[in-house]
Amino acid sequence: MRTILVVDDEESIRLLYKEELVDAGYNVLLAPDGESALKIIEEKRPDLVTLDIRMPGMDGIEVLQKVKSRDKSMPVIMSTAYGEYRQNFDIWASDAYIIKTANLDDLIETIERLLAEKDGSS
Repeated sequence: MRTILVVDDEESIRLLYKEELVDAGYNVLLAPDGESALKIIEEKRPDLVTLDIRMPGMDGIEVLQKVKSRDKSMPVIMSTAYGEYRQNFDIWASDAYIIKTANLDDLIETIERLLAEKDGSS
């Protein structure tokens, strides 16, 4: 079973993502902030990370840079409620960019696509 790490400072988002991703057949790990996320990535080696951009402390862009500097092959999906980040060059290192909505079909389709691409390149 593939493991997805969901990083978001909002507990309701983490729980929504977890419920939907478990229903879609994934094992799900949760992190409320960037520091916790980096620790989980180091210890558990998830197959993919969904990463909120706006978080207190270390923001998602900084976490993205640290993840990609350690492992360029780790798929990272940036997720935010704010569309203006699409123009930010710092997030271009991510593998995908999703605007948060209650409908997680786009997120699940993107996860499936990125994992299939990762499998094809291994």
